Amino acid sequence: MKPDGFALAATTNDLTREPKVRDVADVIEFRMDKAEDPIEQLSEYDGELSLIATNRGQWFGGQARDTGRLDLLFTASEFDCVEMVDIELETARGSGWVIPEFRDNDVDVIISYHAFEDTPDQETLDAIFEQCSQYGEVAKVATFAESYGDALRMLNAVHRATDEGKQVAGIAMGGVGSHTRAVAPLYGSKLGYAPLPSDTSEYAPGQISIHTLASMIETFSSPEQYEAQLPNPDGAVAKKSGVVGTE
Repeated sequence: MKPDGFALAATTNDLTREPKVRDVADVIEFRMDKAEDPIEQLSEYDGELSLIATNRGQWFGGQARDTGRLDLLFTASEFDCVEMVDIELETARGSGWVIPEFRDNDVDVIISYHAFEDTPDQETLDAIFEQCSQYGEVAKVATFAESYGDALRMLNAVHRATDEGKQVAGIAMGGVGSHTRAVAPLYGSKLGYAPLPSDTSEYAPGQISIHTLASMIETFSSPEQYEAQLPNPDGAVAKKSGVVGTE
């Protein structure tokens, strides 16, 4: 399931919440590492949205133990509702043999890289996107922005990688970088992530709730919607309607 255009993923550890986001999300990111009985949830899932299965290890900001982590993710990939899996770049480097096995289950692979303390320089950031692209169908890179310059480097890296024909997702985490979640699609980012408002789990710093982010993306992606937000000659601001819908 390579993204066709941009896809907004609603991140949750509870698949029963899927109906709450059908009107705004294109796909569900199922955080297995923070879920209760994840395989049972998958076996009972009858939602309309397809899934990205993520079983993030403790070293990468998640809660899954290393022992059996990939085996559990592989089991998830056998379910028809799962169309993509997320595997860390470091994991792919050390266990590259697992990638073909996942593809044998007819799923695409997101190769992700996370830097929770800073954003690398431009050359390094570009190289990370390149390395992720070598292993997976989609390269997802999330770094922590300490300045707007950091956020700008991320957007530039997304733009450059997209120009080279790569399928990428780029996010600058943290408050300073939160706006990149809304504008990154303009630079070529193919995937966005947002939690449900009712979800108390923190998946990444600086996240924006799904309905708010969907509305922001729609505004920036549509010139008419953006212009409707601008003050009119009488000083009033027009109201915007409409959010990102499922395809």
